[in-house]
Amino acid sequence: MPSQILQISQLPPKSSSSSTQMMFKSLIYDDPSTTLLPSSSRFDDNHNSVKPLLSRASSFNGAVTATNGGGLTGWFQNRRRRSNSDNCLSAFQDHTNGSDGGNSGGDRQTIGQEVGHAAAETFLLTRLCLKLLSYLGVGYRWITRFMALGCYAFLLMPGFIQVGYYYFFSPYVRRSIVYGDQPRNRLDLYLPRNSNGPKPVVAFVTGGAWIIGYKAWGSLLGQQLSERDIIVACIDYRNFPQGSISDMVKDASSGISFVCNRIAEYGGDPNRIYLMGQSAGAHIAACTLVEQVIKESGEGDSVSWSSGQINGYFGLSGGYNLLSLVDHFHSRGLYRSIFLSIMEGEESLRQYSPELVVQNPDLKHIIARLPPIILFHGTADYSIPSDASKSFAETLQRLGAKAEVILYEGKTHTDLFLQDPMRGGKDEMFEDIVSVVLGEDQEATGKSVDRRRLVPEFMLKLAHWVSPF
Repeated sequence: MPSQILQISQLPPKSSSSSTQMMFKSLIYDDPSTTLLPSSSRFDDNHNSVKPLLSRASSFNGAVTATNGGGLTGWFQNRRRRSNSDNCLSAFQDHTNGSDGGNSGGDRQTIGQEVGHAAAETFLLTRLCLKLLSYLGVGYRWITRFMALGCYAFLLMPGFIQVGYYYFFSPYVRRSIVYGDQPRNRLDLYLPRNSNGPKPVVAFVTGGAWIIGYKAWGSLLGQQLSERDIIVACIDYRNFPQGSISDMVKDASSGISFVCNRIAEYGGDPNRIYLMGQSAGAHIAACTLVEQVIKESGEGDSVSWSSGQINGYFGLSGGYNLLSLVDHFHSRGLYRSIFLSIMEGEESLRQYSPELVVQNPDLKHIIARLPPIILFHGTADYSIPSDASKSFAETLQRLGAKAEVILYEGKTHTDLFLQDPMRGGKDEMFEDIVSVVLGEDQEATGKSVDRRRLVPEFMLKLAHWVSPF
């Protein structure tokens, strides 16, 4: 079936009856081949041409037309470029604690330090897992899900081994850089081989149902993007029960602050930083971004980084309205009592629902501060339905924000993030992200990298079938 693209709709006048109509069209990729709607044929209700965020276009018969502007970066051609000195609001305190916490020229951690750190984290995770089991109990549903998870991990093990080898032994991966003074306040940096000039940066918040998130989960994405001359910072954060949602948001904000203020030391460009999150990480990153613009509007504490430093936000398979998801999560095994404990009570669900926060009439002034937003979602995602991204995009568009959602037909919660990259070749979602981040660099954008296959196809199909996500 032909693809569809969620448009950025012009906000109609208040007197217009079209304000109640659906203001976007969803983009759907057919798997394995895709056909894209032509940008030249997209119009709003007033028959004005509407340009999508993603800089690409093709006709219904597959003819490709040239486009200019470079996606999200095209929005910033007419904006005054903020200088690094303007954006770096304050120098970030160096919390290295003996690890490579900011001095790119310093010594790498010794083997003893690595082993000690790994042992400490293993003990911590074991203790937290035992505590978590006391919350979950041992029921039929969780037993079957753990069995499915074990089968899923086994089928993808060939890919995990290769990615793990890269993570632990590549000289271009800087692991466990300390960014704050709380437990698990560490991030991993994935650096390009090419060190010519400052590189664009993606600050990535990993998923994990707010319970099992870990910075290493982003190693496949980090490897992919670093091969295209993009630095990736995978931010770790406290999970439940070690921390609740407010702790996770604080940790993510501290990690983003480190990236904004210190990434130049690692060859990053402070003027080309993008924020990305996957699943629960997409929710945490969105909460962090919305909280930041509220602070900058004088509604909160002082800030150590600016939303103006974020060139765009990428949300992958995220949920942004917790009130509409709490029952769904309960039916999927994330029981209401546990979820409410993570979110600090039912009364906090609205506070940590970005889709609801931006609709607060008292906060309508924050919309202009939000960076451009692109949401990615698979239509066969049963962990977080794709309607979550569509609804958030529609709300943002109605309020006047720049937003777009891209849907991938038949893709599950993990297909886009794990199975598809392990399949090798050209990855559609990955190319979508690269086209935005490298939009102004036409030569780099057009340089497609066909990656090698990590897992046999029959194992990927079985993993798709047994996935508990």
